[in-house]
Amino acid sequence: MLKLPPVSQCNELRQSIEKDYSSLCDKQPIGRLLFRQFCSTQYSLKRCIEFLDAVAEYEVSPDEDRRERGQLVLNTFFINENAAAPLPRISARVVRACRLRLKEIPSKELFKECVRVVHRYLSGKPFEEYQESPYFSRFLQWKWLERQPVTKKTFRHYRVLGKGGFGEVYACQVRATGKMYACKKMLKKRIKRRNGEAMALNEKRLLEKVQSRFVVSLCYTYETKDALCLVLTIMNGGDLKFHIYNLGSPGFNEQRAVFYAAELCCGLEDLQRERIAYRDLKPENILLDDHAPEVINNEAYTYGPDWWGLGCLLYEMIQGHSPFRRFKEKVKREEVERRVKEDTEEYSRRFSEDAESICRMLLTKDPKQRLGCQGDGAAGVRKHPLFKNINFKRLEVHMVEPPFCPDPHAVYCKDIMDIEQFSVVRGIFLDATDTTFYSQFVTGSVSIPWQNEVAGRRWPFGSDGGFRP
Repeated sequence: MLKLPPVSQCNELRQSIEKDYSSLCDKQPIGRLLFRQFCSTQYSLKRCIEFLDAVAEYEVSPDEDRRERGQLVLNTFFINENAAAPLPRISARVVRACRLRLKEIPSKELFKECVRVVHRYLSGKPFEEYQESPYFSRFLQWKWLERQPVTKKTFRHYRVLGKGGFGEVYACQVRATGKMYACKKMLKKRIKRRNGEAMALNEKRLLEKVQSRFVVSLCYTYETKDALCLVLTIMNGGDLKFHIYNLGSPGFNEQRAVFYAAELCCGLEDLQRERIAYRDLKPENILLDDHAPEVINNEAYTYGPDWWGLGCLLYEMIQGHSPFRRFKEKVKREEVERRVKEDTEEYSRRFSEDAESICRMLLTKDPKQRLGCQGDGAAGVRKHPLFKNINFKRLEVHMVEPPFCPDPHAVYCKDIMDIEQFSVVRGIFLDATDTTFYSQFVTGSVSIPWQNEVAGRRWPFGSDGGFRP
């Protein structure tokens, strides 16, 4: 059971925590909740929050409803052409510009400047007053709890789900909240034998950095005597490779393939926003292991292989096999690489005109001519006619109904007996020099996922289940 500390115990944290408005009041879920509760105590601040929520609803509204939604926002928060009410510091000029653009093209970014002005206002005196309020003290109590050590005893451990390069992946459950996760255990001796310290630490840091609905989240790190452990979002539906090949005939209908391709486009965009190239991961990690031509040729590259990978995956989802290797075809790696560099993929009747078009554009051999690599990135890919029926704003907040929903009672992974066991690592000894690496790796809870986990439950303290002071 989680227990909040006395407020006096958080004094050191109050002095040391970075006073960043965006992080404390918007990005961190519990901080966002408590700041909004603080704002609800003053009419002008409450009005600001209501405006931000109304704009958020406008941005995810269906295309055909957006003009009506935008007009509702203007009518609710702005009295007339020449005045802004009662939102602070939004000029009449900005309001008039919004009205004009709404009549012309009701884009999702219509109120972007208004939102920026409101956040700038809230980050000033209201943010200072919030830090002196009981709401911020309650946030510090939760923050103190978040920073407590994480150990093996934090979790219950269940069946093996699969295996990675350094160890096995298990299902686990947080004892305090009941939340299920996947625990990736990386054996310390196996990491050391393969000189994999930099690789493991890089994986940890990248997963910790990226906060995306389309990328698995790192939620906790801890260590045991024998292993370093990454606790990650559990995906109950299994991996895409399992669905492509193990449920019915290989491949999907185009509607389902397009939906997954659109989600992948969003995930790649989130990674590239953090300057991360996904590159050449395995099919079971969503993207395929067919390297792009520039990777095979050891040429310099940035995000080109990501868009090549998206093309390979979309082709495989529709056709039921890779563009350069047929289903269950046994072929040497050298031959696959030759096909990637020299052959042109073949298209069957399963591809619509738009599906074939985007695959050809993504699988262009020259990365400079490839879709997504001509300066417009994910935005250029999204504009392709294949995605004409996808509302990406709604997709990004999971408001689009997926074409397939996993059965919560089914297990979409290999039987435990089919998962190979790791052999014992011999001749490798751990010593004091390894502890520096372990201290960099083991950092406990990750703020945003942890706060999302506890914010989704009611607790036996506080007037609203633990959050309102």
